[in-house]
Amino acid sequence: MITTGFRTLVYKETLRFYKVATQTIAAPILTAMLYLLIFGHVLSGRIEVYPGVTYTAFLIPGLVMMSVLQNSFANSSSSLIQSKITGNLVFVLLTPLSHWEIFSAYVLASMVRGITVGFGVFAITAWFTHLSFTAPLWILVFALLGAAILGTMGLIAGIWAEKFDQLAAFQNFLIVPLTFLAGVFYSIHSLPPFWLAISHANPFFYMIDGFRYGFFGQSDVNPWISVAIVSAFLVVLALLAIKLLRSGYRLRH
Repeated sequence: MITTGFRTLVYKETLRFYKVATQTIAAPILTAMLYLLIFGHVLSGRIEVYPGVTYTAFLIPGLVMMSVLQNSFANSSSSLIQSKITGNLVFVLLTPLSHWEIFSAYVLASMVRGITVGFGVFAITAWFTHLSFTAPLWILVFALLGAAILGTMGLIAGIWAEKFDQLAAFQNFLIVPLTFLAGVFYSIHSLPPFWLAISHANPFFYMIDGFRYGFFGQSDVNPWISVAIVSAFLVVLALLAIKLLRSGYRLRH
């Protein structure tokens, strides 16, 4: 049953990023556009990652998914750390909302932001080349799973961090490297054996690779394997986030 409190918290978290849409939506779309213009211009015509797929076409799904992931993380993490620092988090903790409801509300709002930015990136970048939709259901599945995972990671980071610089460290030294080394700009099969093995240990790679499969029907890993790994990763993170919320770790002082 969806309670009024749950709907209110989702609305609050969604309205929070909508009110500053220039910063939370327009800016990430512009950043993705710059990546496309720079990398697409320099490498288009020189690299063919998949047979019959131009580099620009290959790059666009990676940029879309990267935007989904990074903005899903940013929404829940920034909201929680701001609420902790300003002291208004207590108004959420004092409500009769269950830990699952609090978790779901934060993650759902993060998914809304991530998907919104991702759709915006796609709508703009799709003008630069022709894109096919070989398996659209896979596109939707990996976009939703990826947004949920990064929304959950953002929640965990927001719970753990007590200062903005701690949150920035979490993002700069974990989220950004995992995203950029997940095959956004290249196929991992072009890597030396050591880095190829490292890439297979990166869960972000499976999100992006599976998402890209939905466009071209080609991927570095079977999408069923990718969806199994990504789903398992989401379950583990969700259980950890719920445990942290239930224990009140760094939330109740």
